[in-house]
Formats: sequence, C-alpha cells, structure tokens
Amino acid sequence: MPIIRLNATGESCELHGSTQSPASLLRRMATGRGPVIVMIHGFSYEPGRHCHCPHRHILSLDPEPVPWTAPSWPRGLGLGTGHSDEGLGLAFGWFARGSIWGARRRAVSAGRALAKALWLIRQRAPHRRVHIVAHSMGIEVVAEALHHLPGGAVDRIISMTGACYQSRIQDALQTDAGRSASFINVTSRENDFYDCLYERLIAPPVPADRTLGQGLDAENAITLQLDCADTLQHLSRLGAEIAPPDRRICHWSSYMRPGILRFYANLLRHPEHMTLDRLRAGLPAQPARRWSRIFPRPKLSQPSFFMQRPT
Repeated sequence: MPIIRLNATGESCELHGSTQSPASLLRRMATGRGPVIVMIHGFSYEPGRHCHCPHRHILSLDPEPVPWTAPSWPRGLGLGTGHSDEGLGLAFGWFARGSIWGARRRAVSAGRALAKALWLIRQRAPHRRVHIVAHSMGIEVVAEALHHLPGGAVDRIISMTGACYQSRIQDALQTDAGRSASFINVTSRENDFYDCLYERLIAPPVPADRTLGQGLDAENAITLQLDCADTLQHLSRLGAEIAPPDRRICHWSSYMRPGILRFYANLLRHPEHMTLDRLRAGLPAQPARRWSRIFPRPKLSQPSFFMQRPT
C-alpha cells in the first residue's frame, strides 16, 4: 500500500472509507523504506463529497476529472511505482469548504490531528524522513502541526502558493519541529489576486503582516518565485526543467505547471543534492513586485525625432 488516506475529524484522524484504526495501520506501515511524503490540499475540498473529495482528485494515483482534470500528486512525487524504496504517501484530507473563515479555523484543528499521526510515525520509525507538500490553506494545517511535534519530526516542507501570513510561518519555524525543518516557499505573481483577497478577508496576526507570496525571512527557508525567468533559468541549471507561466492569474500553477511535481520529487527524495544553499545561490536578490504579471511596467520606447537632443 503506497498511500494511506487519512481525514481529520476534529483534532483526530480516521481512515478514508474504512473503519480500521488509523493508529494500527500507521504503526505497521511506518516501518518500510524510503521517505514518508505527506500531501495536504487547500481550500474548497471536502473528503467524501463526490465532486470535492481530494482522494478522488489530486491526492489519488488516478485522479478523476472532477471538478476538473489535475495531475496526480502521488505519482508526480514518485509514489505508486512499485519500487521497494519509493516510500509511503500520506494523503491528508480535511473539511475545507464553506466560508474561508470557517475553513481557517478547521485548519487549526486539522493541524493538531496531523501532528498526532506524525507522532505515531516518529515513534515507530524515527529514522525515516518525513516531508510535507501543501497547497494554499493547507499550509495553515502544517503551521499548526509544527507546534505539537518534537524536533526532527519533519524534514522538508514545500508550500505551494500558501495562503498564510508570514508571521504565522515564522512562529511555526521557531518551534522545535520548525527549527529542524527546511521550508521551501513556492510563490508566483500569478497568485497575487488570491494573496490580496486573503489579506482583505483574514485579519493579520500582527499589523502590516503580508502573505507568503511576498516572501519569507527565515534562516531555514527559501522563496522560489516560479514566474520569474531568472529563477527558472537557475533551477534549469540544477536540472529542473519547469515550464514558464502561461496565465496572468492562476491559483494552481504551483502544481499544474509541467515539470513542477518532478522538481518537488527531487527536492524531497534527494535533499542532499538540492540543498537550500544550492537553491539560494543564483536567485534574484528581490522578487518581482506584486501585480507585475497583471500590470507589467511599460517598456520605454526609443525617443521620437522631435524628442532627440540637437547635435
């Protein structure tokens, strides 16, 4: 079984579509080889609801075209191959429908449920690396979980256009589990509309706080802006061929872009080659300004004949 499908129910977990004890299954499956890769969806999904169930969609090895066609996260991250060292996938679902305020509150409870599941894996197999990939508001689940885990419980975290405030993640990275983890903040100016909407709807924890789309200042974190040509060129030199953006507004390009899931798989499966220092070297000093994809700076044309200086 390459994937365990879990759902948060309050601050506890249950197996998706099964009455079996999740604790006993986690303890049994945790003893295998390879990394444990946790995959967490964002806003608008609801486990068990036909068109909105993440286990039928992005968290499935064979996604159904509901509500729209998307790549399989597990397959993109190297699961389902049948290889003995492919690792274990943890598809984590939570009730993320309804209002954005309600979903954010439930993300906190889901984070505590996730922490309990990761505690079991840590106790059973402390030698295994545990990585987390989360999209949008799924990173709120991760932020809460770090507050309830010991140091070394999580190795790498990939935030795919995370819907979360900078201070929330900075606080999480100051916990025991957060200090021992590496945080890769994947952003894109394609997501500016959604970042701006989040900042208008959700009150910030501290004044003047901004979302992760504006970057993240932490020693064990790095920001990769995927619509930046210089960033894509730098990643290409490291062997990551990621397609350039083709939209001005998109909330899903951080996992829909051709080549991006393969890049994440390398980040998680070969962290000794894809170190934060190697990723950081060659990146632009400053990210592109907000709204630059929607309102690009006008190119200066050559001065007309009447504007030329006299000779």
